[in-house]
Amino acid sequence: MQVKTDTKERFHAITVLEPALTATMTDELSDCLLPFLQNDVKNLVLKLSNTATIEVAAAEKLVQVQQRFYENGASFVICELQPGVEDFLDSLELLEIMNVTPTESEAWDIVQMEEIERELMGDE
Repeated sequence: MQVKTDTKERFHAITVLEPALTATMTDELSDCLLPFLQNDVKNLVLKLSNTATIEVAAAEKLVQVQQRFYENGASFVICELQPGVEDFLDSLELLEIMNVTPTESEAWDIVQMEEIERELMGDE
């Protein structure tokens, strides 16, 4: 699976360069994304602007990966979904449980808010 990684101050922006996320790519998806949990900067923004289709197994894997990030105190935000992918995820009722924003800028805002929330929750 081809991706482009851009490391920012508080998150890694991963751009998937594949036109389709297929069921056969689910292990690759995990192998590509989960190692970021070992970094000092754990937050991840997944940009899917180049992805026109996604299969059910790959969509479900994204939900599982997102859950792993949150279990480990890190943010995982998906952004720049193509309309067809967004509609497909909505039809599977996965969109409502995924952390999705239209732009990378909005994803960054979510990461910042979640970091503040984790800091406040940690102080209680």
